[in-house]
Amino acid sequence: MTSPASQHAARNTVSDTEGAVTAFLGYEHVLLAMPDGVERRAREFYVDVLGFTEIVRPETLGGRGGGWFRAGPVMLHLGVEPEFHPARMAHPAFVVSDLAPLIARCEAAGHPIEPAVALPGFNRVHVYDPFGNRLELMERG
Repeated sequence: MTSPASQHAARNTVSDTEGAVTAFLGYEHVLLAMPDGVERRAREFYVDVLGFTEIVRPETLGGRGGGWFRAGPVMLHLGVEPEFHPARMAHPAFVVSDLAPLIARCEAAGHPIEPAVALPGFNRVHVYDPFGNRLELMERG
C-alpha cells in the first residue's frame, strides 16, 4: 500500500515534468553568412587572425561555399548567402582566455576594435569580420 505522502511526492514529480522543455546542453555551432567567393578572406581572418582551425565539411555538405572553423569547443560555420547582408547587431560572443593578444592581432591585421558597454564580470570588445559581421570577444575579469 502506498502512503499519502509518497502518492503526493509521485504526483508532484509527474506534474513538475509534464510539458517540460528538453534541456539545452550547449551550442554545436553558430552560423554566420558571407558573400560568395571570398573563402580565402574568411580563412585569413578566422584562422590567421582569430586562431581558429579550418575543419573539412562532410562530403554530403560539400560544394556550398563558406567554411567550418573550430577553436577548442567553439564551432563556427560560414555559409554563403546569395543576397548577403552583414549581421551588424546579431552576433556570436566568444569567451576567450586572454583578450589582449587577440585584440593586438586584430588591430595588426587591420580589423579595428570597438569598445563594448561595460558588463559586470567581463572585459569585452567588438570586432567585425572582413564581411561586416559583428563578433563579440569576451574575457572573464
